[in-house]
Amino acid sequence: MNTKINFENILFLDIETVPQHQSFSDVDTETQKLFELKTQYQRKDDITAEAFYDKAGIWAEFGIIICISVGFFVISEANRKFRVTTFSGSEEKILQDFKTLLDTHYNKPQHLLCAHNGKEFDFPYIARRMIIHQITLPEKLNLFGKKPWEIAHLDTLELWKFGDYKHYTSLKLLTKILGIPSPKDDIDGSQVRETYYLQNDIQRIITYCEKDTIAVAQVLLRLYNQPLLTSIEIQSV
Repeated sequence: MNTKINFENILFLDIETVPQHQSFSDVDTETQKLFELKTQYQRKDDITAEAFYDKAGIWAEFGIIICISVGFFVISEANRKFRVTTFSGSEEKILQDFKTLLDTHYNKPQHLLCAHNGKEFDFPYIARRMIIHQITLPEKLNLFGKKPWEIAHLDTLELWKFGDYKHYTSLKLLTKILGIPSPKDDIDGSQVRETYYLQNDIQRIITYCEKDTIAVAQVLLRLYNQPLLTSIEIQSV
């Protein structure tokens, strides 16, 4: 992979999502039926929609975003820094703040968004939740009428596939084989719902989300044969 890339033009990101309600019984009857229909092929015959509801966060129609972590490079001749921050609060505030960031600082043709499995999950999920909240899509998420080469999205999963579209590799596995410090040293994705609803510990989730964002940047560095970030190069802002 020898195509030149300017890392300062890239906004790295990761999102964390949970079901819109703590329990299936809190969901209105019509939405319960719609969820049952939506998940009928994912559920085995003996698993009810109620028992499957803990996975509702993976669908934008039934989930909400509880934080978006972003990271970006600041590079000079003297040093290199990677700054990471997180938007949290109500979902509408998270989306509005993220939109403002894109509209203000990542609105030029050379700017790119980068996430692991971002094209299948993070980017469309954010866009769908913005539409649900009647938030105008920022240019970098508005794909209507764009040709594939006009879409300013990078996906480390897609890059690792090298055209092998049946090959899925998790971020945890990719960091392991590439010698990158694991972002999954505390909770993992399956524990986010419990951490949010039962433990009410959003800060723990933010820390986890920021580690994933850093890991995505590290993976891209390795894919381009660049030195990994050291701990002193990473700044939380």
